[in-house]
Amino acid sequence: MIAVAVDGPAGAGKSTLAREVAKQLGMLYVDTGALYRAIGLYVLRCGVDPKDRTAVSPLLDNISVTMTHEQGNQFVWLCGEDVSGLIRTQEVSMAASQVSAHPEVRAFLFDLQRDLALSTPAVMDGRDIGTVVLPEAAVKIFLTASAEERARRRVEQLEKAGQPADFDRVLAEVKQRDEQDTNRPVAPLKQAEDAVLVDTTGETPEESLSRMIGIIREKIGSYLA
Repeated sequence: MIAVAVDGPAGAGKSTLAREVAKQLGMLYVDTGALYRAIGLYVLRCGVDPKDRTAVSPLLDNISVTMTHEQGNQFVWLCGEDVSGLIRTQEVSMAASQVSAHPEVRAFLFDLQRDLALSTPAVMDGRDIGTVVLPEAAVKIFLTASAEERARRRVEQLEKAGQPADFDRVLAEVKQRDEQDTNRPVAPLKQAEDAVLVDTTGETPEESLSRMIGIIREKIGSYLA
């Protein structure tokens, strides 16, 4: 399996950096967080509390989630609807964290994630890729940054999208998400023993990208084009 597993907390830049790494190295990019966001969106649309395991689990029988890639872009489909843009709100982000704590949801998406990685050399990011989904990945990176740095980046991202954001509120949400992801009973967020820690606090995206590519080339350079 020629796979790169990128794990880390919310707002660490996993999706942005993993996507660019895959592009530069000619690998498939798989954003597993988008799959959980799709489940979260469905649950919210049903008016169900994402934290309520007994209410969420039965909904899975009616959900179809797939991921496609076209011209370097990733699309997430929920029951035949392209929800790639709809899953990027703060509300859906929190719901994704909450539903991901349910064993039934993780089992529902497990095979899909592994099949994507087995189909072609891939860069996959999430919370438990190196520890649970792809423990045999050739390269494992744990990407992180301080909570304040991640909140600042999120505020900038929201403001660029025309959504005013309060730093203190976003920081509180980042810390709450960290608490949920780190302490959930099933597949909690943690660094795999053989993962390389990359702390991007104070770095530019270009600096972080360069570090990640350097780590990957050092480990599996002979397998890359």
